[in-house]
Amino acid sequence: MGNWLVVPKGTSLARRTRARRAAQYVRMSRELQRYSIKNQMTAIAAYAEANSLTIVRTYADEGRSGLRIKGRPGLIELIEDVQSGQADFDHILVYDVSRWGRFQDVDESAYYEFLCKRSGVQVEYCAELFKNDGTFVSGIAKNLKRGMAAEWSRELSVKVHAGHCRVASLGYRVGAPVGYGLRRLMVDESEHPKGLLGKGQFKALQSDRVRLQHGSAEEAAVIRTIFDQFVNGGKSYSDIRRQLNDAGIANHKGRPWTDGMIPTILANENYIGKTIYNRTSRRLGQKLVKNPDHAWVRGAAAIEPIVDQSIFARAQKLLAERRVEIPEEEMLLRLRLTLRRRGRLNSRIINETLGLNHVSSYVKHFGSLRKAYALIGYVPPRDCDWIETRDLWASEQASHAAELAAMLRTDLRLQADLVSDGIGVEVEGKRVVSFLVARQLARRGEDHAAQWKAYRRQISSGLLAVMRLDAANRVIEDYVLLPASLGSGRYVWLSSGSLRRHRGAPYREREALFRAIKAALATSIRAAPTSSAPSTNRSKAGQPKTKGFGGRRLRCGDTKSLR
Repeated sequence: MGNWLVVPKGTSLARRTRARRAAQYVRMSRELQRYSIKNQMTAIAAYAEANSLTIVRTYADEGRSGLRIKGRPGLIELIEDVQSGQADFDHILVYDVSRWGRFQDVDESAYYEFLCKRSGVQVEYCAELFKNDGTFVSGIAKNLKRGMAAEWSRELSVKVHAGHCRVASLGYRVGAPVGYGLRRLMVDESEHPKGLLGKGQFKALQSDRVRLQHGSAEEAAVIRTIFDQFVNGGKSYSDIRRQLNDAGIANHKGRPWTDGMIPTILANENYIGKTIYNRTSRRLGQKLVKNPDHAWVRGAAAIEPIVDQSIFARAQKLLAERRVEIPEEEMLLRLRLTLRRRGRLNSRIINETLGLNHVSSYVKHFGSLRKAYALIGYVPPRDCDWIETRDLWASEQASHAAELAAMLRTDLRLQADLVSDGIGVEVEGKRVVSFLVARQLARRGEDHAAQWKAYRRQISSGLLAVMRLDAANRVIEDYVLLPASLGSGRYVWLSSGSLRRHRGAPYREREALFRAIKAALATSIRAAPTSSAPSTNRSKAGQPKTKGFGGRRLRCGDTKSLR
């Protein structure tokens, strides 16, 4: 009789084939070099070899705090793979308990480990003296280590906070973001400048410090104008914001000004030569809280003043008068009286009416302006249903873009990726398709044609795949493919008779839209000159073109072949 494979009853062959396979989870914030990713992997590899385990997958969180699971994509992906049954391993190897996390609630750390254990995956800590085998002794040791890891974070937080307060009291800048007209200058221990720090950049050495520095003379003039208009001119936040935007002056982020930015400028003591620290705090990843004035740390003479001390003091007095706290019932009562007097409400009326809180205050207290309206029984004439469904359609845009990118990689062998906003596809760094949602506007009469409106942001290249919604704006009625260069403006207006003027093509189904996009991209690739063929920089007048595909030209504006 030949050899037979004997399988004990109750044995899962699929499970046996992945036995002794392990995944490693590594994490490093910025605390100690001994916890570097390479050091952790070296120790885990030695543990795996000693225990006859094969590492088949790595989950990593570099530069991530262990206080919370939020912001740790590696651990989130690991737990999702384990719970979904997609994990092809039976063991998870972690350097020690603190690398799994320094959760302030030790039960949270145990909970994530329990989720893995319930799915049949064992978590093992390679550098700990105890073995995580579920015994009484290992349970006590593990919980002690979890508590020690949490306490270490608490002690470190106190020490770091005290150090930051001392540095701020000496006039140095603590924290990354700065206001309008200010720059961060990195200096060494001898106060010698080492260079300006940009957004997201940090000082290089522990001994280095950061000082504030003025921006351009034009920015300083804008700051003085804001104070003058508010104090001497009696202008409101909206008036100042409108004046700045009409003059084409961008804020420090290169964007238009908003009403909320004006009081932030007016209350910033950096403009009178002082640094302030500890106005707000978020200890150990908890909720952000505002600290009382006596807890603020001020550093005097940190920067040359931009605004005179007297005009700044007058601005603070006016701001304090505008920040009078009133109960929410009183806020609604005043809003109701304004509605009775004016007959309608909107953001402009609320901001310009004396005695009413700013719109942002109503949003802060009631969640949104619409909720405040509902509490006083006011139904605005403007259709705001799109606010309720904004997240839904954003996810639809992202899913369409992801599906198209996968299709281009599979069918056309293109290096297709999602753009940063998640609603479009780029090929070799060039945006080729963007997905938009067009809401159908209310018809003014039965004989009027249907009209749609889509917000296209600042997209000016590639194709626009517009999802036109039905009359109730609940489902997708059809699709329209347009060139992105169809005129200026942030909005795309469509009607049943404007497609020819926009050089657009309608499609009833998603599959037909995707086929048309693939055909347009394939045609552009075939028509574009290759690197071996002679090329020229001349093009026909009025024919839009975009460089891409390694020197070839991708024509995304021509949609004649799609109709």
